This record gives sequence, structure tokens and C-alpha cells, in this order.
Amino acid sequence: MAENSTMTREEILRRRIRVWLWLFIVGLFISGATAIPLQTELHLLSQNFADPTSSSLMSQWLLNVDRALGDVAATHPFLFYGTDWLAFGHFIIALVFVGALLDPIRNKWLFTFGLIACALVVPYAFVFGAVRGIPIFWRVIDCSFGVIGAIPLLLCRRYVNELELASSGPK
Repeated sequence: MAENSTMTREEILRRRIRVWLWLFIVGLFISGATAIPLQTELHLLSQNFADPTSSSLMSQWLLNVDRALGDVAATHPFLFYGTDWLAFGHFIIALVFVGALLDPIRNKWLFTFGLIACALVVPYAFVFGAVRGIPIFWRVIDCSFGVIGAIPLLLCRRYVNELELASSGPK
């Protein structure tokens, strides 16, 4: 990220916060949007990456999930309403972070909130994944969203703390 040498430290920090926060917001939005066409996505994924003749756990898992989603769509399509609400939750959480874009110091609590949510992804995925029979490799993939999501939030929190110190210091 090239930064103009004429920018003040505060301007640089604000710019970094905006960039990382937009990345986080867009990531949340995309993650939510992918929950809506779930059956189509899984079908394409299994067609392109799963080999029915393979004994690999990933191939078998993708094919199994694809078949299950097809069965649900044929017999109980209303169950997909749950993933529509999952998407809505992602969109609303992303929208909440606009407050931090507008005033990162005043709304720095959002970074802590987001980091807590990211940390809770890990036990949630392992506990409920085990209860629902989700293979361990898939639970690790789910956990990666919390770990990856925490990176921009940690950086933003660090930059906001520095920005707060710089803003309250002698002028």
C-alpha cells in the first residue's frame, strides 16, 4: 500500500483503517451472498472439483452435500429460507461496521466486537460441526473464516489506538 509522503500520520492511519475495514465489510457481504444460491454453488463445486470415482474425503463430502441439497430442494425447499437469513445476518453485521468507517475512534468498540465474533467461530464450528457430523477438514475451513476475518480487525484496532493517541496528543 503506497502512501503519499505528504500525508500526516493521522491521514495515513485513517486511510489504512478505511482500506482494511472495506476489505472486511466486502468479505462479510460476499460471504453472506454466497449463502443464497447454495444449491447452485455446491452443484458447480462438486461438478468441477469432486470425482465420483475418487475415495478422497473431500470428493465424497462434496458429492454427499450436493445430493443432500438436491433432496432438500426437491422435498423441503423452505429449509433454504434459513440460509437466506444467514445471508441477511452477514449483510447486517457488515452494515454495522460502516459506523467504524465514519468515526473509527468513537466506534472502536466494533473492532473488539468483531474480534470476539471471529474468535467464537472456532469453538462454534468445532462443537456444532461435531454435533452435525461435519468432517474435521470442513470445520477447519469454517474456522479459517474467523481467523482470516480477525486479521483486518486486529490491524484496524491497532491503527485506531495509534490514531487515538495521535489525536489526543499535543497539537
